[in-house]
Amino acid sequence: MGFFHFLKTQLTTALQVDLSAISNYLESKVRIFSSILQFCKLCFLEPLKRSSVVTHESFDKKQEKAVSVYEKPKHKKTSRDDNEWRCIDNCFWIIGFLCITWWLLLFLCNFLPAILPGFKLAELPGSRLKNEGLNAHHPVVLVPGIVTGGLELWEGKPCSEGLFRKRLWGGSFSEIFKRPLCWLEHLSLDNETGLDPPGIRVRAVTGLVAADYFAPGYFVWANLIENLAKIGYEQKNMYMASYDWRLSFQNTEIRDQSLSRLKRKIELLYVTNGYKKVVAVPHSMGVNYFLHFLKWVEAPTPVGGGGGPGWCAKHIKAIMNIGPAFLGVPKAVANILSAEGKDVAFIRAMAPGLFNLETFGFQTFQHVMRVFRTWDSVISLLPKGGETVWGDLNRSPEEENVCHSAKTQYLHYSSKENNGNNTDPRRSIQVKELAKYGRLVSFGKVASEIPSSQLSFIDPKKILNESMPTSSTSCEDFLTEYNGLSRESIKRVTENKAYTARTLIDLLRFVAPKTMQRAEVHFSHGLADNLEDPKYSHYKYWSNPLETILPDAPDMEIFCSYGVGIPTERSYVYKISPSDRCKSIPIQIDISADGSDNGCLSGGVYFVDGDESVPVVSAGFMCAKGWRGKTRFNPSGITTYIREYQHKPAASLLEGRGTESGAHVDILGNFALIEDVLRVAAGASGTELGGDRVYSGIMEMSEQIDIQL
Repeated sequence: MGFFHFLKTQLTTALQVDLSAISNYLESKVRIFSSILQFCKLCFLEPLKRSSVVTHESFDKKQEKAVSVYEKPKHKKTSRDDNEWRCIDNCFWIIGFLCITWWLLLFLCNFLPAILPGFKLAELPGSRLKNEGLNAHHPVVLVPGIVTGGLELWEGKPCSEGLFRKRLWGGSFSEIFKRPLCWLEHLSLDNETGLDPPGIRVRAVTGLVAADYFAPGYFVWANLIENLAKIGYEQKNMYMASYDWRLSFQNTEIRDQSLSRLKRKIELLYVTNGYKKVVAVPHSMGVNYFLHFLKWVEAPTPVGGGGGPGWCAKHIKAIMNIGPAFLGVPKAVANILSAEGKDVAFIRAMAPGLFNLETFGFQTFQHVMRVFRTWDSVISLLPKGGETVWGDLNRSPEEENVCHSAKTQYLHYSSKENNGNNTDPRRSIQVKELAKYGRLVSFGKVASEIPSSQLSFIDPKKILNESMPTSSTSCEDFLTEYNGLSRESIKRVTENKAYTARTLIDLLRFVAPKTMQRAEVHFSHGLADNLEDPKYSHYKYWSNPLETILPDAPDMEIFCSYGVGIPTERSYVYKISPSDRCKSIPIQIDISADGSDNGCLSGGVYFVDGDESVPVVSAGFMCAKGWRGKTRFNPSGITTYIREYQHKPAASLLEGRGTESGAHVDILGNFALIEDVLRVAAGASGTELGGDRVYSGIMEMSEQIDIQL
């Protein structure tokens, strides 16, 4: 669907054709594409259901069979005529045509300027600023987030033969298709320790190539690196702090000494570049990782880095947090509960049998969930601050958020270039009922809307402590922790119709006990009452900005830079899965839950303003209020700035993913953001950038969050 929406925008702008005509045409193509999925299901999946024998083999046996198939292909005779054109051939032909069309468009985007010498793209910010006299000054450290950094194999099982030091994550992802079960096994961590499984070593790729491109043609840091190079940056004054993003933050130090290497590199950059302080640029979960580093580096050894008080003040000029997930993201909840989000839920609705087919042992969601739940980093992204930040059964900071029209667009506050003194503009649309975003997970659409007095409520801790019946299935393998729970246990959990950020943790402890028990040693998601309590010296609190104190570095600056204007997942409507087969996931997003008084519910997901991944409240609250001025979280008064970037889709095909995008990853190619980073790296302060730039209602939302400062 994203492709057709993208194509509609490009054709409308480039060819100046009628918007409604293009819209109607491409929306019909969306319906055709959905029909293709159903067609493939009828051609391929349905006949397989007639098979009367379904075998359940162990993971190892399946893996051996998968490897043998690819290593020793066998050609069997068939009675079918070679010229016979089957239904499934039509299906794959159409899909192939769509893929070829997409790659052709990418080719034109990249090579049309070379074919037409007279055609010019917009000038890169780095080139323009270089002409203005801007030059490299402060060393720059880039810190990637979750999943965007490459991972390569150093030791593996027999099925991984030939993959030594080849990328398992990032790059072409070809091994997914060649040996999928082997690939998943090697990306998993040990479910008890959160470290390497026996006989497997997967490590982070090093250097700038670790996260410049996620896949061929899909940039992550590449555009920012190129523009930094335009004003004089190279590897002697620029560093990519890659790490194994699957691990808990402290485990990256225990296993790989990643934090120690980052400390030594910053010290080296500081000395070799004329004792100039470093500008750190973390992205997404990398923001939380670097926040953990700030506490680790000054903490005494052996738990900390031993840098002592004043290390950050000496070595760091500014931290430019891009797409920060300071207070977590609700989509992490959906990943743990059912290994899905809005996009996956849509695909599953179109072809429900594709991901659950047992004949070939696909069980896609189950395998993905099993892998996800071994990654402690996913737990780091759970919502932090409880009901105080995310709201309770009746209220939330975004409760006045209004969506309108079928396209789920947002009303935005006017742009304000100031130091945080914003007025409160009036909303232009009145709604009957405000969305109850504080109900992060509701079982049924009705439960997400009715007054809290009408909800049935059972203390999740009581359910957790009850002696619940276990599963009586005869599954040979337990792909997920759900296999240990009976259907009655799941129904008992859903009797509590709505879960908030406070009660949600207990729900996760019930459905994913091993995962939570392991990960909660490394992460905390609460709100500190007394930061002087000695318990907060433990490393599990260091990545939670509401349970840790910023370093004593009054001259340092902190930026919260993120996109706004894109519907972003905030809460979910769930239902019990109709399937009770062995190994199935018993709950799923209710794709049929649609429509609400304020227009923010679509396909079982409630949306608010954000960058498509991180809601505004998570990205901006700490800079808007939590760290603004001298607070108990920021006793030295480090100056904070909010820099928001209003999302604008690409104006033409030649802009690729756009130069004004506010999307979570695409923002790294946003020219305005790149210019801000370059100017700060060249020595500018936040005030010289223009102070705060606010488009959203983050200031008003922050006032709704009652936290003692």
